[in-house]
Amino acid sequence: MKINWGTAIVLAFVAFISFILYFVVRMSTDDRANHDLVTDDYYKQELAYQNEIDASKSALEMEAKLKFVKSEEGVTIFFPEKFDLKQITGIVSLYRPSNKHLDIDFPISLSKTHLLIPDNSLLDGRWDITVKWQYQGKTFLHKEKLVY
Repeated sequence: MKINWGTAIVLAFVAFISFILYFVVRMSTDDRANHDLVTDDYYKQELAYQNEIDASKSALEMEAKLKFVKSEEGVTIFFPEKFDLKQITGIVSLYRPSNKHLDIDFPISLSKTHLLIPDNSLLDGRWDITVKWQYQGKTFLHKEKLVY
């Protein structure tokens, strides 16, 4: 049986389309190729980005810089000593860029000038730490990238 050039072109198109469809199905069902947005409510957070800029700016103006120290127990966050610890409230968010299932939030509850994030909460690798805290009605924000 002889194949003419028209049949060969149709077979080439069918083979190419099959090849492409195979990879589309494979990539859409494979968990390793999961490319979700950074957070589930990404667009909502983008609309509130000016609040983050203002909180970071107020932290600079009030000299409310936080200090991060890695140790065997975990990561210790030191708050400024000039603030009354009982009036500090907020949340510490640990974001893992490689796996959103490892993201953790800790409420800030201070009895000393520091907050310890335990070692068993942190896996080796990169973490983005966001500390959003309030003191006397003013909001402060500090972001830190940490390789643990």
